[in-house]
Amino acid sequence: MKEFWIAPSILAADFARLGAEAEQVLAAGADVIHIDVMDNHYVPNLTMGPQFCKALRSHGITAPIDVHLMVTPVDAMIQAFAEAGADYISIHPEATLHLDRSLQLIKDLGCKAGLVFNPASGLDAAQYVLDKLDLILLMSVNPGFGGQKFIPAVLPKIAAARKLIDDSGRAIRLEVDGGVNLDTIGPVAAAGADMFVAGTAIFAQGDYRASIEALRREIAHALPNRH
Repeated sequence: MKEFWIAPSILAADFARLGAEAEQVLAAGADVIHIDVMDNHYVPNLTMGPQFCKALRSHGITAPIDVHLMVTPVDAMIQAFAEAGADYISIHPEATLHLDRSLQLIKDLGCKAGLVFNPASGLDAAQYVLDKLDLILLMSVNPGFGGQKFIPAVLPKIAAARKLIDDSGRAIRLEVDGGVNLDTIGPVAAAGADMFVAGTAIFAQGDYRASIEALRREIAHALPNRH
């Protein structure tokens, strides 16, 4: 397993050729396919349902699929995406009345569980459910739309989440999503993230391999003692 994972968000891909886009970005060096699910209720946008995840699996995508559920209520969608082939399912604490129960549902369905925090949300909820977490996802933009500008105030929260994970001794990934590009991925990595969601920074470029390699170089420059 690579220490640092690049997780392209297919929200920025060409929907008319989604299977091919996923294939190409994985062949170019990506580790995970990230799916942003929005319900026009919890967030002001409407995007991909479980059929997108199922279609990628049917197309032959075998890499991990990382699903970020920006929906409420969330439990029915957990079930649907688990059945559709998701590996990671991440939810917001505000999207469920019973967070511990919803995270346990993800685990019971055979998936890895993630907890997501919006830019202005504290990390308090995480410390009570660390035993159920495989992933903490920090939003560095307000959820709902791709292509937004990175919010620098999230950097100290990344460092705080890193400390929380390290102090726990648990193997929990720390993912950051929102405005991750060549200018921001270095500071994000230096703050403690090890999984990076990038949409337009990859899919809006002509050469996926060159884009991913450039992102990895920025991580290496930010953490010279880790490479």
